[in-house]
Amino acid sequence: MTSQKPRILFMGTPEFAVPSLELLIEKAWPVIGVVTQPDRPRGRGQRLVASPVKEAAERLGLAVYQPEKVRAPEFLEVFRGLAPDMVVLVAFGQILPKDIIDGPPLGCINVHPSLLPKYRGAAPMNWALIRGETKTGVTIMRMDEGVDTGDILFQEETPIAPGETYDRLHDRLAVLGAQCLVRAIEALAAGTLRPVPQDPLQATLAPRLKKDDGLIRWEAPARDIAHFVAGLSSVPGAFTYLDGKVLKVFAAEAEDAGPVCEAPGTIVGTGPKGLQVAAGGGTVYLKDVQLESRKRMPIAEFLRGFRFVPGKRLGSQGGS
Repeated sequence: MTSQKPRILFMGTPEFAVPSLELLIEKAWPVIGVVTQPDRPRGRGQRLVASPVKEAAERLGLAVYQPEKVRAPEFLEVFRGLAPDMVVLVAFGQILPKDIIDGPPLGCINVHPSLLPKYRGAAPMNWALIRGETKTGVTIMRMDEGVDTGDILFQEETPIAPGETYDRLHDRLAVLGAQCLVRAIEALAAGTLRPVPQDPLQATLAPRLKKDDGLIRWEAPARDIAHFVAGLSSVPGAFTYLDGKVLKVFAAEAEDAGPVCEAPGTIVGTGPKGLQVAAGGGTVYLKDVQLESRKRMPIAEFLRGFRFVPGKRLGSQGGS
């Protein structure tokens, strides 16, 4: 490969992609433009809001493109005019057409927050936590037309700390992903990377999670519930019902105390460790919650205004 740095077209949308874009600029890689999703209406007023990547790109003085669909002929014409040597994609949010995947001489490379082929799909960090994994990582992958099926260019592993939530893991892997991306691009430009095909027999899926998927099933074992809460905290959010109101749960701790006499979802008691709730096996301590129409608060603050009634159960939409 020539010693000249490849011209990069960056494609990304959410906060997760921002560290990668910023590090490319910090390391003086020539980013010739940034492609991100169109501004979307948000909030009660449905005001149009720019993506985090667009805000970062404008702050960095980069050209921004916001096609509704990257496969539209109008954008493909723009893409051919830009003629990038490489496309870097980080959580962009659209499926790339073959014209873009096969266009750049150095290909399209993707930052994926899992150890592929495990957790292919839209929610790899969530599912790694939900499944109770003790490690995860970042994969830099050369894209093909499949869903996260391309050859592995670079991979780095990181342990998952006990009690780590999705929000914390997201921020850590965003930074680690940026660092891995730069190292992979350096090796690609130097011609020293050897792509490694993924083993499809080892693949697992990480489908997108919707808001309704966050309902806590109290009949599950306590440890599974704690992992579930961590994997959805705070997006899309784990929740249950207290007196018919939504109770969001952002952190929970499991205690495997053997069989529990109370029915799953029953509030067993309160104490320094939190609000103790019976599970299908063991108990769960709720540690960080938000009751409908109230602010999020640590459990100690919540319990100061909570009247404990023996036998009260969580999980019933109509109250108990």
